[in-house]
Amino acid sequence: MSEFNNVTVVKAANVYFDGKVTSRAVIFADGTKKTLGYMNAGDYEFGTEKAEIMEALGGKAVVLLPGSDDWQTFEAGSSFNVPANSSFKLKIEEGFDYCCSYLD
Repeated sequence: MSEFNNVTVVKAANVYFDGKVTSRAVIFADGTKKTLGYMNAGDYEFGTEKAEIMEALGGKAVVLLPGSDDWQTFEAGSSFNVPANSSFKLKIEEGFDYCCSYLD
């Protein structure tokens, strides 16, 4: 889906890593939440509370998922799952546009 309808967007940005990563929360009528964000070039590590699906909208991310020793590349149109209560690493070379869906 290329757009969301009938949602609430939280205006204040979530800002991480000295402004190199930003996102904004989108809340749906049923209470589910997604974030739309952008990562500038850099190396990052994120922790999760809930399980997540990260959808690549643009750019490329090289990702080390929990329990794996192999880095995987994700580009526009692909996605990856991250379990709850875990952490994952990303290497971004030029920029990465993403949508993160939080699962219950």
